[in-house]
Amino acid sequence: MAVTTTPERSAAPAPAPARARAPARRARRRPTAWIFAGPAAALFALFFAYPLGASLVQSFTTEEAGTTRWAGLDQYRRMLDDPVFLKSLLNTGAVLAVQVPVMIGLALVLAVLLNQSWLRFRGTWRAIFFLPAVTTLVAYAVVFQVLLKTDGGLVNQILGSVGLGQIDWLNSPTWARISLIVSLTWRWTGYNAVILLAGLQSIGKEQYEAAAIDGSGTLSTYVRVILPQLRPLVLFCVITSTIGTLQLFDENYVLTRGGPDDATLTPVLYLYRVGFQQFDFGYAAAIAWVVVLLIAAVSALQYLAFGRERRR
Repeated sequence: MAVTTTPERSAAPAPAPARARAPARRARRRPTAWIFAGPAAALFALFFAYPLGASLVQSFTTEEAGTTRWAGLDQYRRMLDDPVFLKSLLNTGAVLAVQVPVMIGLALVLAVLLNQSWLRFRGTWRAIFFLPAVTTLVAYAVVFQVLLKTDGGLVNQILGSVGLGQIDWLNSPTWARISLIVSLTWRWTGYNAVILLAGLQSIGKEQYEAAAIDGSGTLSTYVRVILPQLRPLVLFCVITSTIGTLQLFDENYVLTRGGPDDATLTPVLYLYRVGFQQFDFGYAAAIAWVVVLLIAAVSALQYLAFGRERRR
């Protein structure tokens, strides 16, 4: 009897492992990703990266008789001997040292008040205090300019009605700085208060109750229990407020044009004068980069200071 044999089937190829297929999938997806990301990347390169690099290069150049030449660090050395630029730094430092602590302190107090359960129409009050933050910068600066006019201004009219003398708000160096600080505080206190209020609302009631059981008073509870938990938000408000103050331009330009006697001149307003009135773009670019480095340094110091306090 013949024995028939069944031919052996050829073995099917083993499927490729998942790790081997992953690069192929990524390669197929890459063109699609660039199709969607390409326009955004092009706009970023055209309107941000290129101007940033060009301004950095320009800060090392100078123009003489219509020709641009390489100047190295001459523009930066020039700042060290420029009394107007140094005065603008001192003005900004004075405003920063007073305005930011006062504003953050008022924002904390306002956030605590807006978080109280006994306060009626809390939503309305929050909207009212946040409203200045959405007001146009130039518009509110013009309003303050009208309010603080020496002759006929509403503030001086009120002072005169209670028997006080008029104050030359915008033409006296000291009062001009105070006017600038008041206007900045009015606009940004509510904005920071809303941010801090969000942090307060994330803290559970049981922490207040636990502090009360331990015999802690209201002030002690906020200082020892609540405020440490708000540290990240306070740090955020301080850093963003510092950056805004170091970039100050609109308010002092509309209110005082940097005067009187450059008492409210800031580096950004001085940059505007140098670049767009004197057409010294190399020096203006150098000032811009010094402002950038100053913002980075001050923000880093504030972050490190809060970090050391937190580790303690």
